[in-house]
Parts: sequence; C-alpha cells; structure tokens
Amino acid sequence: MDILTLFIVVPIITIVVLVFIKGLKQARIISMVGSLVQLGMAINLVFAYFREREINQDIMVFTKDAVWFKTFNIHYNVGVDGISVALLLLTSIVVLAGVFISWKMKELPKEFFISLLVLSIGVYGFFISLDLFTMFVFYEIAVIPMYLLIGIWGTGPREYSAMKLTLMLMGASAVLLVGILGIYFNSNTDGGALTFNILEIAQVNIPFEAQKLFFPLVFIGFAVLSALFPFHTWSPDGHASAPTAVSMLHAGVLMKLGGYGVFRVAMFLLPEGALTWSNFFIVLAAIGVIYGAFGAIKQKDLKYINAYSSVSHLGLVLFALLMLNKTAWNGAILQSLSHGLMTALFFALIGMIYGRTGTRDITELGGLLKVIPVISATYVIVGLASLGLPGFSGFVAEMNIFVGAFQHEDLFHRIATVISVSVIVVTAVYILRVVGIMLMGPVKNKKYLTLQRVTWYEKTGIVLLLIPIIGMGVAPLWLSDMILESLQPFIKGLI
Repeated sequence: MDILTLFIVVPIITIVVLVFIKGLKQARIISMVGSLVQLGMAINLVFAYFREREINQDIMVFTKDAVWFKTFNIHYNVGVDGISVALLLLTSIVVLAGVFISWKMKELPKEFFISLLVLSIGVYGFFISLDLFTMFVFYEIAVIPMYLLIGIWGTGPREYSAMKLTLMLMGASAVLLVGILGIYFNSNTDGGALTFNILEIAQVNIPFEAQKLFFPLVFIGFAVLSALFPFHTWSPDGHASAPTAVSMLHAGVLMKLGGYGVFRVAMFLLPEGALTWSNFFIVLAAIGVIYGAFGAIKQKDLKYINAYSSVSHLGLVLFALLMLNKTAWNGAILQSLSHGLMTALFFALIGMIYGRTGTRDITELGGLLKVIPVISATYVIVGLASLGLPGFSGFVAEMNIFVGAFQHEDLFHRIATVISVSVIVVTAVYILRVVGIMLMGPVKNKKYLTLQRVTWYEKTGIVLLLIPIIGMGVAPLWLSDMILESLQPFIKGLI
C-alpha cells in the first residue's frame, strides 16, 4: 500500500477497532495509539519527501492513480508536494493533541473519538487528492461530522450553532461544486478527454471567459470555510458551542481546507480569473482582517475572542494568496501552519480554564497566574506568538505576508497592505487585555485557590503544540524552503 493511502487506512482501522471495544479506558488508548501512528507516519513522510526530492523533480511525489468512476473519468489520484506534507504534519499534531485534551470525555466517548477520526479522514484525503471530484468528496467527509460533534457534545445553543455552521458550509459546497463542474467541462479545450485531474487541467488553457466566471465560485466556495467576510458569522458561534477538541480541530485544521483549496484549485487552475478578481476579494479579505481583530476586542467570552481572532488571522491567509506572488504565498502557507498550531493551543487552554472555573467570561476571572501557572504561562507565550513577536511562528509568517504584499507598487495594494499591517497593533491590544484581566492581579474568586493543577495528558497536549510554535520561529528555513520549492508551478501560471 502506498504511503499516502495509509493516512486514510489507519484512521479507518482505528474506527473499526473502536466500534468493537467497550469501556472508556479502551476508547482512549485505541484513539491515542491510532493518532500516534498518524503522527509517526507524518514525520516519516517529511523525511521521505526530502529523500524523494533528491531523485524526483516532478511537481508531485508519491503519486498513486486508480480509476474510480470511469464514465466521468474520476480517479482516486493522490500525491503530495512540500505544502501538502506540511499540512499533513499539522493535522497529525492537532489530532493527537485533541485526543489528549479529550482524555476525560465521559459522554459517549467512543462515538466522540470515532467522529473526530472521521473528520481527520476527510482532512487527510483532501490534502493528498489530485482529483477534483475526490477532493470534493473528502471535503464533505471533513465537514459533515462537525454537525454531530457540536450538536451532541457541544454547549450553549449547540443545536443552533451546529445547524448554522452546517447550512452555511453546505451552501458554500454547492457553489464550489458548480465551480468544479465548470472547470471539468472546460478541461478538454486542447482536444483531450474531460478530466478532474488537477495536474492535467493545469496544462490546459481554459478560456478566459470561463476562468472569469468560475473563479469567484471556486474562491467563495472554499473561502467561506476560511471565514471570508461577510460569510464568517458561522465561525464564532460554532467555536463557542463546540467542545474543546472540536474547536481545536475546527480552527486548527478544518478551516485550513479553505485556504488550501483556494490555492490548489482556484489559483493554480484559474490564474487569469485570479488576476481579474483579486482586487475585489482583497477588499473583502482586508475587511475581514480588521473586523476580526476589532471583534475580538469587544468580546468577553474567551472562545469568542479566539474565534474572532481566527477570522482575522485567516483573513491574512486569503489576503496573502490574493497578492499573487511567491513571497506572499509562502507567508500564506506559513500563516496557515502557524495559526493552526496557535489557535488549537489557545482553544485547549481555554478548555482547561473553563473546566476548572466553570466560566469563560474574562471579567469573572483574575489572578489565574498564581493558581494555574502552567496554563497561564502557556497562554502568555501563545499570545505573544499570535501578535507576531520574533522568535515564534507568527512573526515568520506575517513578515513574509507583508513583505510580499509590499512588492506591489500601485496605490491600491499599498493602502490595503497598510490597513492589514495595522492589525498587529489591534491584536496586541486584545491579547494583552485578556492577559491583564484574566491572569494578572489578585485572585478574584477564593474558590480559584483550590483549582486542579495541570494533568499529564493536558501537559502532553500543550507540549505537542508548543514545540512546533517555537520551532517554526527559531528554525523556519527548512519549512520555508520546502514550501518555496513547491510554489514554482503556481508562479508560472501567473507570469
């Protein structure tokens, strides 16, 4: 079996084992072992990728192609480049951390872990797919479990949040499907057969009018999952109602499908459409960047603060992609990785605080640094990474984004860039506000003096996410070089 298909098979095997076992302890251990295997495969894939690149100069490596539905030329076609490898590694880290953070899940634990693993199958399959139809199928597999995970295991208005999230993402999927079909029916302009193969379509000169028509459909279809303004409203509600591990996977991994889809499909296959529509969507992305940051300032609920922060940071990803140059695109991928790690850790810490204090309202908290120092100190570190402090992953990503954006010398791009750069200050305001109110000063409530210290499984989840956040900031070149190498085919389409 090829190395990439294992990313689908291992979670399926884990699910099958979970179906037949009984007991909470067994469910935890099986889920942990399955997730550890996934992380091991992802690390092995990184080293295998570098070895393969020394002898293989193809765009994609470890490719596998098998006919799935011959009538419409649909294939199970997989392969990876450096960008896909990095996102697979991110996914495996967040999934394993999510399992540890959910260690004490008591309500239907087996079903909960099965749903998480189904979501991970969709994400892994999406990142390795080279066939548009197969990619769309995995996209749906990743999105659908969110309804159950929020509706069953969530808190607050969970039914409303789950329904809102599902309807908005399904609506975006319908728009996306029209765009994909538009690409498919224009994939034989050189006289060949219709195809969903991404690499084959990239060699076809799709007519300009078709690109102009279908680019916004594909872009919006994917970008809604990245909380594109004004289609972002599902995200804060979904995060606020979701259980901790689901928020981690939702913001840390699932929302990355949007930016990756924009990049892999819209930008790569419809470059002339991208050039035509980029300025319009830059405006929406820049609004999202600023709106999300100011929205975070106004919130008192920790989850809503992080959710609006995600709207802002993912707006930067879309903003960078629309700059249509190598430096900004490198920043967009690095930002996706950095945000995935940071927001997953933020939600993990918020879950730990809520589980101990029974509240997420920062005005009801205070002095937590004295009673839960490990959680509090980690929150400060991740906050500094989020506002772009040098030495952390956020700085590396944002520097590439803003330097790439400033490479455009026209007034429109310069103004949009200055507006987006200002988000650094706004981010510092809401991060330091939360730290000051929640962590510093005297302990506001005497019952907080007896809060439980961090458990071993919580520490494990923290370490899994914190190490790569610092690692990306201290030693980013290997990752950046891997991404830049994979950007070459995309840049050619825009020259």
